[in-house]
Amino acid sequence: MANASMSWSDTVRSYLDKRLLWVFMLGCSSGFPWVLIGSNMSGWLKDAGLTRTAIGYFGSVFAVYAINFLWAPLVDRVKLPLLHSLGQRRSWIFLCQSIVLICTLMIAGVNPAQNLMLTSVLALCIAIASSTQDIAIDAYRIDTFPKSQSEKLPQASAMAVIGWWTGYSLPGYLAFMNADSIGWNGVFYGMAVIVGLLMLFTLLVGEPVTKRDALQAQAQARHNKVIGNPILAWLTVTVFEPFIDFFERNGFRVALTLLLFVFLFKIGEAFLGRMSIAFYKDIGFSNEQIGYYSKLIGWGLTMLFTLIGSMVNVKFGIVRGLMIGGIAMAASNLMFAWIAKVGPNETLFLATLVVDNFTSAFSTVAFVSFLTVVTGQAFSATQYALLASLGNFGRTTLASFSGELVDYLNDWSMFFIITALMVIPSLIMLYTMRDYFNDMLDKARTRDQQDIDSTRQQ
Repeated sequence: MANASMSWSDTVRSYLDKRLLWVFMLGCSSGFPWVLIGSNMSGWLKDAGLTRTAIGYFGSVFAVYAINFLWAPLVDRVKLPLLHSLGQRRSWIFLCQSIVLICTLMIAGVNPAQNLMLTSVLALCIAIASSTQDIAIDAYRIDTFPKSQSEKLPQASAMAVIGWWTGYSLPGYLAFMNADSIGWNGVFYGMAVIVGLLMLFTLLVGEPVTKRDALQAQAQARHNKVIGNPILAWLTVTVFEPFIDFFERNGFRVALTLLLFVFLFKIGEAFLGRMSIAFYKDIGFSNEQIGYYSKLIGWGLTMLFTLIGSMVNVKFGIVRGLMIGGIAMAASNLMFAWIAKVGPNETLFLATLVVDNFTSAFSTVAFVSFLTVVTGQAFSATQYALLASLGNFGRTTLASFSGELVDYLNDWSMFFIITALMVIPSLIMLYTMRDYFNDMLDKARTRDQQDIDSTRQQ
């Protein structure tokens, strides 16, 4: 996957592709719900007097991201009535955004301290709609840039990451900068306006043209021949074929190794991310400082470092980028342990964000590219969702215990040291399997091109 022969000027020019703008716009839609029911809600709950343990457990609504692969086959196969004129991917995205809009307006009208159960249910609905939207958005990106265009994968991943952080950081900056003046209810009404803008973006982007329908028809014909019943064959293709295809394409041993690596890689970052807002407030930073440094400055740093990271991945390869990013990601967590000892020092806060955003952006581009290249074209939504859900498992289900871990340790520095150590097992696995993974990536790209060529001949 390395492309060292490409000059740096060619690498920069390769970003002048309007499809990358589409990926960026949809990435904004993907990141927005995480600030909506993530850091925004954490800030609201903290201001309302809830404990760190309660805030940590409230975040368990994100657990649906860890299981969204269960209904991902529907996004691949079911055509939505009325909305299907938008295309298979955009129709699902637009439906999910509509649900997020309704729930956001409802949350804006409640007090979570007095109606925690209702707030939790609405947050869960947003999480379900958002995780389903992510399935369609990830599939949109994969469909737009097939693996036969391998040099485009890091760029597409970078635009998705930049879009995600734009949708996450800018609304978060606006929220924390205005929370004290207009209140959190007013903030959430403003968030509903942003959802409306994201829905407009969805109507403006173009639906990707793929060979997906032809490849699914081939699978349907094979299952019809074996089963003999078209309805049962449709069900088996929808539910089982994406997973059968994934293990056949990669081999059973490689597939299991890949799943374990994906699960382990981002656990430490997930624990840190879940508790970051509570940490900033405990240390003594104000809402305005959190909004300015963590959201606005953090967003700008993420955009810059994501572009740099994607260029490095284009030049030197995804596996090497994963190794460098993982080591740096572990080291950056130790900067937060330093803040815990020093206190609310703005200079150190800025330095920590520079290091953290660089390492996070660099590793995320490589990670997203890695997941993309091992998915098949026929069932891109389901297979990517399977991999992404494992990656999200640490960010959602396991990270729900982050608040309890902080309370048990009663030491923020020790907590961040532990999160730094969490990445070591995946780095050892990546190093020992580096040649194997590089060969796997090259073979996956070749198989994708063969699928396209085979479909064109039919």
